Amino acid sequence: MTEHETKAVRRPMEAGQRNSIAAELIAVLVAVTAGQPRVMTIRQGKALPSGPFELGHRSLQSGLRDWVEQQTRHPLGYIEQLYTFADRDRAGDASEQRVISISYLALTREEQAEPADKAAWRYWYDYFPWEDHRTGVPSVLPDTIVPRLKAWADAADSRALRHHLWQRAAIAFGLEDYAWNEDLVLQRYELLYEASFVEEAHRGRGADNALSVFGRAMQADHRRILATGIARLRAKIKYRPVVFELMPPTFTLLQLQRTVEALAGRLVHKQNFRRLVEQQELVEETGALTADTGGRPAKLFRFRHGVLAERATSGTKLPLSRA
Repeated sequence: MTEHETKAVRRPMEAGQRNSIAAELIAVLVAVTAGQPRVMTIRQGKALPSGPFELGHRSLQSGLRDWVEQQTRHPLGYIEQLYTFADRDRAGDASEQRVISISYLALTREEQAEPADKAAWRYWYDYFPWEDHRTGVPSVLPDTIVPRLKAWADAADSRALRHHLWQRAAIAFGLEDYAWNEDLVLQRYELLYEASFVEEAHRGRGADNALSVFGRAMQADHRRILATGIARLRAKIKYRPVVFELMPPTFTLLQLQRTVEALAGRLVHKQNFRRLVEQQELVEETGALTADTGGRPAKLFRFRHGVLAERATSGTKLPLSRA
């Protein structure tokens, strides 16, 4: 819960307020800086920008924009609704008031504004270290997560359940005959939550029950919401040109490629990626060069906005590198 929720939602309730429902607005605000995906956080990185939906808000989106700008001093550009969460047992709150969390995905550029004192950009792989495969399989997977998941599945009461749990783990984490699917971010986090391998699963049960803790924890269900946002964005860049919401006005094709790779947590095939971008006419040359590449001057491009009207389903297609 945010500070605003603490004041507006968790204060002592009158008898008439018990079993009431409140709406919380939560933003997954994403930027990519220096080839790294980052998310805006508050409360020392433990929460996403959020606040209650109030009577004075004209709409859900206007309420969200108000909270984000108040808490982070960062304006919101591109925004879309993610999902609505209402699981009472996931909030870690014994209050009798039910909170419905309405989440949104927002894309921006980090340099547009300095965050407020209590807000900060964080690398999203700090929360999901098993998701970054750009330099190979993260060591936490074979060294720790997979053995723990195998032991968890083997401890099930029946052979059928053991098979079912391990198959779910194999599909989610790309084990045995299954390939790694970068879009299954939420499924992987939910499996670790079910197996009690993330801190959020132990709230209210005591720390002694924890077998292991993977990734940086967040309050309430905010890490689950962040996983949902990452999964949505990874899937969306394959069929919509939303990646350009994260790019500066002009950029090199290598910068564009590195941004896509940062979001996907996977490397893409350089030549195929450039060929697809050019074939889909997503960018156009500016006529200028940059010497900031460390090598030969590189051409600068900009997003060709006309593509939005011409083809509603343009994306990067992610020609993943199998090397």
